Amino acid sequence: MTSTERREQLIAIGRQLFAAKGMDGTTVEEIAARAEVSKPVVYEHFGGKEGLYAVVVDRETVALLNSIRDALGTGDRYRMLVERAALALLDYIDDNADGFRILVRDAPLGTGSGSYSSILSDIAGRVEHILADEFASRGLDRKTAPMYAQMLVGMIAFTGQWWLETRKPRKPEVAAHLVNLAWNGLAGLERRPRLHLDEDD
Repeated sequence: MTSTERREQLIAIGRQLFAAKGMDGTTVEEIAARAEVSKPVVYEHFGGKEGLYAVVVDRETVALLNSIRDALGTGDRYRMLVERAALALLDYIDDNADGFRILVRDAPLGTGSGSYSSILSDIAGRVEHILADEFASRGLDRKTAPMYAQMLVGMIAFTGQWWLETRKPRKPEVAAHLVNLAWNGLAGLERRPRLHLDEDD
């Protein structure tokens, strides 16, 4: 096995173990044993499990971010952009379940740190610009677009985490329901939303 092949083998093994046990639950001994090499080989390539973990997370981050950026970069119909973004995340989860588990396990949604949170922030920033233009065309306050972008991205991200474990209903159906809530909610936005808790029934 060449050095490059060995490196890729260790990355694949590390990815499986990190997905199953997390970084803290995985040892260099386990990685080396699965690869049928000595521990020094792992250290030689990555300096330890932290270095291997960083490479795995970086690859997953790039793959997920690129898939959603591509989805948001095509077309000019806003509903289609929402549909593509929802499907892009679900496609990534479907095709890369181990990678997604790694991203959400050690940097869960809502922590404000870690690769997954960084990805969501990047996506929200892109969605914010799309929403700002749409809001302006409807006479809505474009300054609220960042808040709505967080809501929309958060809804899709949480649903993706849920679907990772359930896998029911089918992916297109989940995406359709996500878009149903997001789009039909967006289509009926009030100019000055308010709570109605204190009103008589």
